[in-house]
Amino acid sequence: MLFPRRCCCCCCCYCQLFHLLSTFIPLKLHQIMNPLLSQTTMNSFQSFLFHYLHNKKAKLLGLWLIWVWGFILIGVSFYATQFMPLPSYFKGQIKKTMLFNGELVDGPSITIFTAPRPFVGTVGERQTLAIRSWLGLSPDISVVLFSQDSSVFSFAELFSHRVSVEPNIDFTFLGTPFFHSMVARSKASSSDVSVVIDPNTVLLPDFIKTIRHAHRLDHDWLLFSSSKSVPHFPFHLDADGKHWIRDGGSRVKTQKDFLSQEWKWNLCEEKMLIAWNSGDLPLHKGVLPPFLYGKGLHNRWLINEALLSDFRFVFDASWAISNLYLNDLGQDFDRTSGDFLGLATGKRFWEVAGNSNLAMLYGSLYFHEQNFSNIFRLFQCGGYYLFINSAKMVVYPLRYKGSSSLGKEVMFKSTREKNTLECIDTIRSTEGAKDCSVKNYLNVSMPISLSLSLEILLSFRADKNKTVVLAVVGYSYKDMLMSWVCRLHHLQISNFLVCALDDDIYEFCVMQGLPIFKYAHLETKISFDNCHFGTECFQKVTKVKSRMVLEILKLGYNVLMSDVDIYWFKNPLPLLSSFGPAVLVAQSDEYKLTGPINLPRRLNSGFYYAHSDAMTIAALEKVVEHAANSNLSEQPSFYDMLCGEGGYNRIDDSRCLEPQTNLTVQFLDRDLFPNGAYKDLWQERNVKEACLMKGCFIIHNNWISGRRKKLERQVPSGLWEYDMSTRMCLQTWHKTKFVYF
Repeated sequence: MLFPRRCCCCCCCYCQLFHLLSTFIPLKLHQIMNPLLSQTTMNSFQSFLFHYLHNKKAKLLGLWLIWVWGFILIGVSFYATQFMPLPSYFKGQIKKTMLFNGELVDGPSITIFTAPRPFVGTVGERQTLAIRSWLGLSPDISVVLFSQDSSVFSFAELFSHRVSVEPNIDFTFLGTPFFHSMVARSKASSSDVSVVIDPNTVLLPDFIKTIRHAHRLDHDWLLFSSSKSVPHFPFHLDADGKHWIRDGGSRVKTQKDFLSQEWKWNLCEEKMLIAWNSGDLPLHKGVLPPFLYGKGLHNRWLINEALLSDFRFVFDASWAISNLYLNDLGQDFDRTSGDFLGLATGKRFWEVAGNSNLAMLYGSLYFHEQNFSNIFRLFQCGGYYLFINSAKMVVYPLRYKGSSSLGKEVMFKSTREKNTLECIDTIRSTEGAKDCSVKNYLNVSMPISLSLSLEILLSFRADKNKTVVLAVVGYSYKDMLMSWVCRLHHLQISNFLVCALDDDIYEFCVMQGLPIFKYAHLETKISFDNCHFGTECFQKVTKVKSRMVLEILKLGYNVLMSDVDIYWFKNPLPLLSSFGPAVLVAQSDEYKLTGPINLPRRLNSGFYYAHSDAMTIAALEKVVEHAANSNLSEQPSFYDMLCGEGGYNRIDDSRCLEPQTNLTVQFLDRDLFPNGAYKDLWQERNVKEACLMKGCFIIHNNWISGRRKKLERQVPSGLWEYDMSTRMCLQTWHKTKFVYF
């Protein structure tokens, strides 16, 4: 008796469910069901069903009718959903699979990173053609341009959101981007695949196909593809950027039309693209040195380290990806040319020498160069992607997620069909990277020297008012120098120069791309940890600062002298220059909260502004001469010569007047230019916030003895802008945690 009861209950529930659906479903569903089920039909159905529920046949018939009507309801429901609005999530999924150039697009997001030169002349035309070729391959591709040039920003605006400019990486003072900073920024991308490529490289459709196949691998990977050198490219893109047109006007139908050209392929050259997926594994062990992009060896170094580290599956996709480098033969580096310094062509010998030096000193490229003949090569043969290891004479098919983990022991050998063997023979006959050795490029006899005179540097670096910011520093303060430089970069202050007190800091600054010149008459060796205030080393080193300031003043340039232990909150030059000529503006070292700020020996020679005029030059000559005959540092000489011994040249609580030259010395407001002891600002829980509340332009990390103690105070305070472990300025996208002690 339980079965009929359950059957009866099921029928009642079904009828109630049908009644609810008929009442509350959307209007379209109701309109659809009315022709199928009238009220009379429904009543008849119920009467018939309940009449036969008490016999066995009626039970079976009732069950069948429940199933039939259930399927009818499901079908009607599916039909009704066609009239319902789609949620935004599903709209996004449908949009992702829209057709692009006739192909179904459902691939990974790809960001291509490159560092273009300014978009002018033939250089701009080549770069424009190359970038348009990338964008035309897929809507999943976006482009990031590393540059600070205005023409690059103007170019990016033409392509809306698909092309953007990233100025916040490290550049040399002549505008060359650092490769390690480019890679770090690329690794911070949220894209599925990141690509670093030369801005003159045209990509063909097999690029996007290969990347989509590689993205399906079940192991983190890194691929590279050498470029074919193209001195003349007889094709251009149509207005939509989707079709290639010959110079004669006919449309290119297949990719074979490109590949049939007699274009040189030299795998030994550095022109190549490098791509990797956004996996959890690093690209290589250790730290990428500060190579200069486009100056040689950085690509080979990265690939060599990735192979040795064995974190990722590294393979050569040169036979699967067609990338054509639009070569400009007129821009080759020529040591015999009149532009040996490369200031016009951009080919600067010290940049090439610097990369060679880094490749020899860091990593294993010089001592343990990988044999590229043992690397796996990806190629397409007969419509299939295959891996070949020509050294071992084995071929593996490309396998995807869901099979097994990717690795040498996982990829199974395929049968060697005739067409596969033909493809292998073609690859083996190609002159490959195994015939190259980077040691041929490492034997560079050129010194690490900028070879730019002070006069040339001043002409390049001075602002429109002929003003420069000068730092004088030894190797022991290289970390504080770089934090200071990075801060000026963030403030977009570019008119600074660095004077090197020893050979080590000079070479370091050349490698870091700084506008550096060497003081040639230093008579003492700079101690690394024992050249702080009060030491004999400090006394001799500080006297160099006033000599260099005087030399620059005589060349007709105004100088803001700044120690590197000074943190800049904002640009002080507009304020300092407003005092006009014949006024030397200096920081006060007075720590007392009340009273005069120009008391004896309270002029800080680590931060002052000097105008290039006859009175200032004459006064500085007196300071330099007095300091040369003193066994103290230059700081007492500044005060005694300008404000008088005991302060007898003081004219009020913040000024002095040197009577012989008629030079006024203005001591700066300490709320705006605080020294290291003023109001214990360095003891504040949030030093930056406390200074900004006062409107500080700078804060001096002085009144503390020793390099290490300065670092221990400044780095934890947050007033630090440089990561010494990676040799990069800290950026908003930077993820590295750093320790400096």
